Amino acid sequence: MYYSTKTYGHERGLSCAFRQPLASHSHCSLIHGYSLAFSFKFASTTLDEKNWVVDFGGLKQLKEWLEHNFDHSIAVAKDDPEMKTFLALEEKGLARVVVMNGVGCEKFAEHAFWFADKLVKELTNNRCWAVSCEVKEHGANSAIFEG
Repeated sequence: MYYSTKTYGHERGLSCAFRQPLASHSHCSLIHGYSLAFSFKFASTTLDEKNWVVDFGGLKQLKEWLEHNFDHSIAVAKDDPEMKTFLALEEKGLARVVVMNGVGCEKFAEHAFWFADKLVKELTNNRCWAVSCEVKEHGANSAIFEG
């Protein structure tokens, strides 16, 4: 088995704000942000003609997707009780809101994993796949999703 890794956001981070509305006992119920960093692990049983697991140059769509969803945005869970408030901020030009099926480091890792997995499978005709995605909020906290 061959593995390779690719990281995004480790140089300057992807500035994303969010909140956990169900964490009423915690400050995490408030809007807060992190400079997120993403690490992907890819695998294949065979290498391509260049002896690579995946051609990182072909992952521009992944970088664009990460930047669209997690850079200078507010990620909001689709079931957030304050959805109208977030959308009103966006309508006023005060925020770029990205609605997701769940937010938080663990869910961000899951969302990014599935996007990356689908992309590398398409790019390599199913020769390569995603193994995991790790999202770091900062040096002390991270979450990993494995498919």
